[in-house]
Amino acid sequence: MEKWIGAALDYIPRWLEFQMRQSEQPGCAIAVAHRGQVVLDLAFGHADRRRDIALTPRHRFRVASHSKSFTAAGIMKLRERGKLRLDDAVGQHIGGLHPKIARVTISQLLSHSAGLVRDGADCGWWLDRQPFADAARVRSDLAGGLTIEANTRFKYSNHGFALAGFVIESLTGEPYATWIKREIVDAAGLEETRPDVPLTRGTPLARGHSAKQPLGRRAVYAGDQSTHALASATGFVSTAADLVRYFGQLAPNARRSVLSAASRREMVRPQWREPHSVLAREYGLGIICGKVGDWALFGHAGGFPGYITRTAVLPTQELTISVLTNAVDGLAHPWLDGAIHILRCFAREGAPSRQVRDWTGRWWSQWTAIDLLPAGNKVVVAIPGLMNPVLDASELAVTGRDSGRIALAGGFASHGESVRRVRDGRGRVTEFWLAGGKMVPEAKLVREMEGKYGKR
Repeated sequence: MEKWIGAALDYIPRWLEFQMRQSEQPGCAIAVAHRGQVVLDLAFGHADRRRDIALTPRHRFRVASHSKSFTAAGIMKLRERGKLRLDDAVGQHIGGLHPKIARVTISQLLSHSAGLVRDGADCGWWLDRQPFADAARVRSDLAGGLTIEANTRFKYSNHGFALAGFVIESLTGEPYATWIKREIVDAAGLEETRPDVPLTRGTPLARGHSAKQPLGRRAVYAGDQSTHALASATGFVSTAADLVRYFGQLAPNARRSVLSAASRREMVRPQWREPHSVLAREYGLGIICGKVGDWALFGHAGGFPGYITRTAVLPTQELTISVLTNAVDGLAHPWLDGAIHILRCFAREGAPSRQVRDWTGRWWSQWTAIDLLPAGNKVVVAIPGLMNPVLDASELAVTGRDSGRIALAGGFASHGESVRRVRDGRGRVTEFWLAGGKMVPEAKLVREMEGKYGKR
């Protein structure tokens, strides 16, 4: 593993710990894989805040629409075996459909361009008001035909992926969950992933949580409801570590995979652009494509009652990241982007040189906390309270053991001014001066503020 990756992975957990504390989220799990090997696997916070159960990396999460990437891989596996073609009409494999729906293609199902209803006329399962739809309910919801003409735009449809699951069942003669677990989950070497509940007795499941409003507190969701006919769209249960193992295998340059390179290229090839969003997102076959900065990525995300999750593969860097959160207002999306920005910073600057590598630590003032990040031959001043802690970060040039200057800063900051470290009689750094501002360890600032303003 390149040294810059190790330096980034050293900081990402420290930043996430700060983010967890600041946001008061219930829990967060993160995993990172490099070239197929898990190199970071951590959890923060609670699996169940009400019962004060600590979250571990082995707790399973409802990862919702990550399921679509497994289902798409299953379709591609059947294609490799000559069982279907992507331009087959769905009606070739499933009977009793509305004529217009019968004519949409399997490719259109997987790329969300079939023009189907998203979730039916009453999708109370997303609001924890009713069980998820069974096959009869899905068919009833589709009885009216298309919502818009097929192949005209990207239009997300969970019911479309339910149909993809029906195709798998029709062609294999087995229940979706049975076949997909054997042929994709087990084949990928995943031991912590299931297509749906129930889980094996004793398997730890992170509970979902509501937002704080309107109750003024977080309600706890069991998270153990079956998704029935929608398992192929949203049923999967997994861990961050298993997700990075699996999604990394979907990269065309992966060393090991459940699919051929040709199938992987087809899955991650953008088919449709998200038409109504400032985010430059595109969709392939069961895959979301996009960028963070100049780094291309693909993967998927998921939203389930009480959970927000996201996984991204960075194929050029041979890295895969998964961030799982167990609240409806979970910050999986910005936290995954933030982790990528940290990686980009260290990829650009490199691992810290000997001259700067001990310029570290978190330093506090009444305004904010900063993290000194030695990178290459400079020190980056990160702000851990930001979703992107290295956004427009100031840079320090070290000129002596405990002296330096601000080599780069914004026009409203202290560009060009000096910085220094102060040591105690034992040689320990006890203060950091950023231009004219003294910053101290958190405990010292707490004592100072309590002395001035009193304790709670």
